[in-house]
Amino acid sequence: MFIQVLGPSSLPPGDELTRVRAFTRSIEFDFADWTLDALIVKLNQISLPVADYLDEAAQHRVVLDFLDLVREIRTTEFELELIYADPNEENVEAAAAPLSQQLDALYAQRDELGPLAETVLQSQLKVILTEMGFTLGGQPLPPILYRSTPLPWALIVSPREIIRQDANISLRTEQTLEQNIALEDEISQALDVSTLVVPVGGVGSYPTMVAQTTNLNWLSTVIAHEWIHNFLTLRPLGMSYNESNELRIINETAASLAGDEIGHQLIASFYPEFLPPPPAPQVDNSESEPPPPEPLAFDFRAEMHETRITTDALLADGEIEAAEAYMEARRSFFWEHGYRIRKLNQAYFAFYGAYADAPIGAAGEDPVGAAVRAFRLQSDTLEDFIKRLSWLTSFEQLEALLEEAP
Repeated sequence: MFIQVLGPSSLPPGDELTRVRAFTRSIEFDFADWTLDALIVKLNQISLPVADYLDEAAQHRVVLDFLDLVREIRTTEFELELIYADPNEENVEAAAAPLSQQLDALYAQRDELGPLAETVLQSQLKVILTEMGFTLGGQPLPPILYRSTPLPWALIVSPREIIRQDANISLRTEQTLEQNIALEDEISQALDVSTLVVPVGGVGSYPTMVAQTTNLNWLSTVIAHEWIHNFLTLRPLGMSYNESNELRIINETAASLAGDEIGHQLIASFYPEFLPPPPAPQVDNSESEPPPPEPLAFDFRAEMHETRITTDALLADGEIEAAEAYMEARRSFFWEHGYRIRKLNQAYFAFYGAYADAPIGAAGEDPVGAAVRAFRLQSDTLEDFIKRLSWLTSFEQLEALLEEAP
C-alpha cells in the first residue's frame, strides 16, 4: 500500500474526499508525529551503527530472535485476552497482573531489539538491490528506511454504481472494530457510497511503515514492496499515483511483483532455510492404474475472480441492489469455506483489486494488471521493468510500450 504524505493536496469544494473527511478528521492517523518519531529512531541507528560490528551469523540471529520475540508477545497478549474474556474468572485484575508485567518486559525488549533487526534487514536488502542494479554509486535512492510498527487502518470509499477507489484515508491505530463499523455505516448512509475499513501490511511513507509479524518471508516481501513505492515516488509513475485508478493499479501491481522477486532473493541469500520447499517430482503412472481423483480444493482466487466479474457485469447493467445482494451471498459462501470476510462490497474490490500481480483474483478482468504482468514478462530484468515503468504517466503509455515489443 502506498500513501503520499509529502504535502497537502488542493481539493475543490464538494470533492468526494473532502466530504468523506468531514467524518474522519478527528480520527485520522498523524503521519507527521509518526514520521518524526521514526526518523529519530533511524538517526540513532545511524549514529550508533551496532549492526556494522556484527558478523553475518550474528545478524542472522538478531533477526530470528526478534521474530521469536514478536511471537512470544502475541502469545502472551492472547493469553491476557482470554483472562479478561473468561466469565468464570472472579478476580480478573489479580489473574492478569503477572501477564501484564511480563508483557511490559517483552515490550521493552522489542523496543531495544526491533531497531537493530530493522537495521540488519535494511543492510541485507541493500545488498540485494545492489546486485539487481537499483543503486547509484552503491547506494539505493532513496536509502532504505523502514519501521516495524502498529499500522493505521485504511478507510476505503467507492461509488456504489461502479468499482472505483475515491478515497483511502488512514485512521488511528487505536480504532476498534466497533468504531470502524459505525464509521462505515455513517458515511455510506450519509453519502450513498460503499465503504470498508481494512488493515494494511505496509505504508509507503518515508521511512516506510511495515506491520509487525513472525513471518520472515512476508516481512522481506513487504519491506521490498514499500521501498519500491519510495523509489517510484521520485519518478513520474509514483508522483502520479493518485491521478487515476489505472495509475494506482500500475503502481501497486509493479510494487507487488518487484516485492515478491526482491524478497525471495533476500531470503535465498541470507535465510535459505526459510525458502519454500521445491515442488515434488512428477511420478510416471502411465503404466499403472491411475489413482482415484482427489476432491478439488477450494480455490479462493478463482472464486473471487468470478465474484468480481459477475459484480462488474451487474453494475454495468445498472443493477446496483442485485450486485450488492450477490456480493453478500458470495461473502456467506466464502465464510462457509473458512474465509472470514467481514464485508464484501464495491469498496472491497476497489482496494484489493489494485493488487493485480496474479492472473486471477479480486481484479477480475481489469486489463491494467494484465498489462503490467505482460510487461514484466517482456523485460529482461527486474531493474529494466521497474525503471522503464517508472517514467509512465498513463495506461496508454504502458500499452504503447507493449506494442513496441518484438
